[in-house]
Amino acid sequence: MREPVRRAPIVRKQRTDQISQSPPQLSTLRTGLPPRAVAGPSSPPARLAVAALAFAALVPALAWLLVGAIPAAISLSALGYLAGSMLALLLLLRSPPLAQLGPCNLVTLLRLAMVSALLAPLAAPASTVTILTLALTALVLDGVDGWLARRLGHATDFGARFDMEVDAVFGLILALNAWVAGTVGAYVLLLGLPRYAFAAAGRRFPWIEQPLPERFGRKLVCVLQILALIALQLPPLVGPPATMLVVLTLAALAWSFGRDVLWLRRNGQ
Repeated sequence: MREPVRRAPIVRKQRTDQISQSPPQLSTLRTGLPPRAVAGPSSPPARLAVAALAFAALVPALAWLLVGAIPAAISLSALGYLAGSMLALLLLLRSPPLAQLGPCNLVTLLRLAMVSALLAPLAAPASTVTILTLALTALVLDGVDGWLARRLGHATDFGARFDMEVDAVFGLILALNAWVAGTVGAYVLLLGLPRYAFAAAGRRFPWIEQPLPERFGRKLVCVLQILALIALQLPPLVGPPATMLVVLTLAALAWSFGRDVLWLRRNGQ
């Protein structure tokens, strides 16, 4: 999992070409990066689009492994991936230009494909073993993308936001699957909504949208949230044990988000 990073100031440089040469491109003046970094077939947005198309073939294959040849379920997964990848591309275009996309963001995109495939069980019965395998793999990869970003020096605002949004939709889809499977009541959806409630509050209170300091506790609670939701996919975990797991996880989330809100409020402008 990647923490949001603070943007370093961008040094703006004017080109010193001769008058006879064409004027510098606007993208170079605004970002300090070569035009190739923000536009063209080798730009990060273009590479993300190509990678999204490549991973698109993986989504129906994973959905088929989950539920079999059921068109409605496979189509739901494909549509979810299409929407997610388009939002990721839009987020990249609205973010400060990147010098390169980096393997960390490709891993996050792969996680999006796997998470999208988990939409299929919402439309048809699925193999519990396959759900657990796919969900656990996506959780492991959640640590890989962050490690790659730090290791290769590719930590960016876009990468942190992309990772966070995939985490959020991962939790929501797992909560929906637990509810649809009948292992727990609709209150399990509360485990998939904290990120969206936090974002909604940020529209009303701008100080909530400030960058947060890196905290191990936040990462730990996020992992525990996903692990609890994965455990709730198990048919034997029903009744009071399932309810207790939801309550304990909600308490951990309330503590984590509450601590962040208090910090933001004290440091708000």
